[in-house]
Amino acid sequence: MAQSTHQPLGGKLLTKPFMLFALLFLIAVYFLATRFMFGLGSVTHLNGGYPWGIWVVVDVIIGTAFGCGGFAMALLVYIFNKGEYHPLMRPALLGGLFGYTLGGMAVIFDLGRYWNFYNLLLPWYAQPSSVMFEVALCVMAYILVLWIEFSPTFLERLGLTNAKQKLKRFMYIIIALGVLLPTMHQSSLGSLLLVMGSQLSPLWFTAWLPLWFLLTAIAMGYGIVILESTLITNAFKLPSEQRILSKLSPIVGWLLAAFVVLRLIDLLAHGHVAPMFAADLNAFMFWLEILVFVMPTIILISPARRTDQRQMFLAALLLLAAGSLYRINAFLVAYDPGNGWSYFPSAPELMVTIGVIALEIMLYLVFVKKLPVLHGTRPA
Repeated sequence: MAQSTHQPLGGKLLTKPFMLFALLFLIAVYFLATRFMFGLGSVTHLNGGYPWGIWVVVDVIIGTAFGCGGFAMALLVYIFNKGEYHPLMRPALLGGLFGYTLGGMAVIFDLGRYWNFYNLLLPWYAQPSSVMFEVALCVMAYILVLWIEFSPTFLERLGLTNAKQKLKRFMYIIIALGVLLPTMHQSSLGSLLLVMGSQLSPLWFTAWLPLWFLLTAIAMGYGIVILESTLITNAFKLPSEQRILSKLSPIVGWLLAAFVVLRLIDLLAHGHVAPMFAADLNAFMFWLEILVFVMPTIILISPARRTDQRQMFLAALLLLAAGSLYRINAFLVAYDPGNGWSYFPSAPELMVTIGVIALEIMLYLVFVKKLPVLHGTRPA
């Protein structure tokens, strides 16, 4: 009989890909140093109409959705008690750990007076009725929760078995928070757009924005789990997790189908047919977005397609692309502040975002090679 275990992957750390990611990160550090010394205007195209650019939309709004793998898996592994998916839990938590931690750090890049960031934690500055305040507190709390959820990995590496067993007695509280907090702040990211009113295209503005953001975050979380599993098992010649993933896929597929159908019904119910077929950028991006959501839905629902690893990999890429496109459209493309304001990210902005992603990949490789993250088998 064999039991599932976790063990370090091992192997050489300073590989050529790792060094390339390190170079990209150093380029980002250079532009960030310039930003902090000379201000946002020295490296960004942000302006009075677009105070938020890709550093918020990609690094935070999209980055935290990419980090929902742990949240999504927690729903299966713990709430629905599907223990067979447990081998996917730690890699998913690790992805969430970096997605949220680096996303939280990236918020500092975009703050004009970044030296006052600590005011958020001072009670006399608290704004309990502010959605942004709720999002900030929930994200900070969830980062802490993720580190605690992942801490058994460190305890195993250090051989602190007793400490791990003691922590396990209270882990149900942490797991409950690990489900509650993302539910709150991912839906609230949609609530942030409600205040834009007529500045947001009717193709994206709806009272259902909180639900749409929550559903797409869960779908993206599943997508990142599928992507990470496929890449890791193929790159390092590990046993395939295709059987587990094929069982997971219909859940994602029907979730996506419900999102697309309900979204279209909502638009039709509110009489937004004309904007859907207008000859403009918003209509084009809307239908492109719908198409990219439908494609992985077909793959994940189909019994034949979801057992094919290549099809699953494609579905994961499309899942992440669809969710990312939805967020970019909602926060940037569909947003019109008026007065002729426009925004397109500068090269330094793009390099900083690429550098943050490179850092996340580097840290992921360090952790899976040095810590017991990936599962294996050993005789019981």
